[in-house]
Amino acid sequence: MSFKKKATLALMAIASTAIFSIASNAQAEASPQVRFATSAGDFVVELYPDKAPKTVENFLQYVRDKHYDGTIFHRVIPNFMVQGGGFDLKYAQKATRAPVVHEGRQALEKGGPRNVSGTLAMARTNDPQSATAQFFINVNDNSFLNPSARDYGYTVFGQVVSGMATIDKIKSTPTGSGGPFPSDVPKTPILINSATLVK
Repeated sequence: MSFKKKATLALMAIASTAIFSIASNAQAEASPQVRFATSAGDFVVELYPDKAPKTVENFLQYVRDKHYDGTIFHRVIPNFMVQGGGFDLKYAQKATRAPVVHEGRQALEKGGPRNVSGTLAMARTNDPQSATAQFFINVNDNSFLNPSARDYGYTVFGQVVSGMATIDKIKSTPTGSGGPFPSDVPKTPILINSATLVK
């Protein structure tokens, strides 16, 4: 092989490596991560702005505003999900911004994750357009929560990437009544000490 051909191949290899590196960096930048420090331990969620951009930005703004700091997991149902982000230790509901537009169907169309164990989704009322700050983490494969042609379902916008043992601990905590809720409230409060953008 001639020197010219070897030099060309070497340049092509360098260019390919650079392109791969740029793509990897772009993917890393496009997938922010948030660390939750709780009284039950820590966990980290990775978010997918390419799948549900408005939902992710809404969530991140609450993180930046320190909204989740001092809130509790107020609804825990084993083999279903754990929900938090809306109430403080005295069960006072924290003020929120206007609801975020529902992106569940669009997220799935873009290849986003479904409501399976370990995924992060927005909580809401019966109104699909009512999600604000509360979120839940699936602890089971809850296919009935997935959006469909006839049902809005629930928008999945991230997943737990470390600390799933903490989520397992939360889901296993004894529950009962608490504050305005007749059931499913941890008897020992599980407090979110902080939610911090780490990536």
